[in-house]
Amino acid sequence: MDTAEHTASPGKRNGPCIVRIELTPLFVPFHSFVQEVMRAAGGLGMAIPAEEAWTGGDFVICRLTAEDGSTGLGEVFVWLPETGVSPSQVICVIEEALGRYLLGESPFNIERIRRSMEINVARNEVAKGLLDMACYDLMGRITGLPACDFMGGRTVERVPLAALIPLADEESMANMARFFYEDGIRTFRLKLAGSITGDAALVEKVRLAVGSEARIRVDYNQSCREAATAVRAIKAIEPFGIELVEQPLRLYDYAGMAEVQKRVDTPLMAHEDCFSLQDIVTLIEMKAVGAIGLNPERPGGITAALRALDYAERRGLGAVLHNQPLGINSAAMIHLAAARHHQLGYATELFGHVMLEDDLISVPLDYSGGTAAVPAGPGWGVDLDEEALEKYAVGPTIVLEQA
Repeated sequence: MDTAEHTASPGKRNGPCIVRIELTPLFVPFHSFVQEVMRAAGGLGMAIPAEEAWTGGDFVICRLTAEDGSTGLGEVFVWLPETGVSPSQVICVIEEALGRYLLGESPFNIERIRRSMEINVARNEVAKGLLDMACYDLMGRITGLPACDFMGGRTVERVPLAALIPLADEESMANMARFFYEDGIRTFRLKLAGSITGDAALVEKVRLAVGSEARIRVDYNQSCREAATAVRAIKAIEPFGIELVEQPLRLYDYAGMAEVQKRVDTPLMAHEDCFSLQDIVTLIEMKAVGAIGLNPERPGGITAALRALDYAERRGLGAVLHNQPLGINSAAMIHLAAARHHQLGYATELFGHVMLEDDLISVPLDYSGGTAAVPAGPGWGVDLDEEALEKYAVGPTIVLEQA
């Protein structure tokens, strides 16, 4: 790949430069019991308006190699009804454009990398986030330091977790919540369907199952068709103590979200319509949300997530880190949560290890007592399981190298 245009005036280099990028598309099925729950709830386990069954996760794994032989890993989850891109599209934009802004550059120059990607390629936050994420692991591998040291430093050793309760009948959802409560979880995200009386009965059932001290957040997945309906639905469940309401309205109905947020007491959070830093700024300034939702590929990497957290804090808002990733992305989110724990205000939701049949790392992360431990070791502190990578790959590994 020709990198002359990018490397003509790179300035002072800080550490070894990146000489190789490897990109592998994957599909990892859900556990059979998860698929059974999905089928019982119409194929998705939530009220999102998609027509195809959701049987597993599509991912792209990135491996960066520096000239000293150090490697750094990144991973993104994609799902067309939400992210709007496939693994092949993520790989394509990196192969044709974004990769050139990393090859020949030091991962420590992450701000320059970020700016080059932003000004030369519009949108594509998922692909940018994948590369940005891998740079943080590579920085840690080169220096021998944990990745959270490059995010401000570790503030906690263990990160409190939330459990996802998929849409099902009242008894099943209450039983699932009770199971996770007994395992130490104290925060729960309930999938709701937008039925005012039905959702209120369901939330009441779960509240009775987990007690008054547990935190309950809900996710409508766009199922409330208009602001007035969303207001009535949220007011019906507020007596049961709701800490957060996720995406009650359809994509990009920012005005509707602002109207709902003005009329309810519970903070709203956008998800399906929130990808970029500009999305977050717009939602906050319109007073359409009371909290922001982040993961490493939204709003375009760890670097952008740190900016979003700082901006939200200045506006008095907390943040939820949430996703259903494999082990690499889970480790990245744990590091981010550990570094910025006091900015969040909400438990982190990681559910890939429950939903997916493999996490593609050689040593599992420590999820115990309702928390996740920050992995020990440099970078993310996890290593890729090469046999699992080969098993779940759905296409060849694309290799980009410095010219």
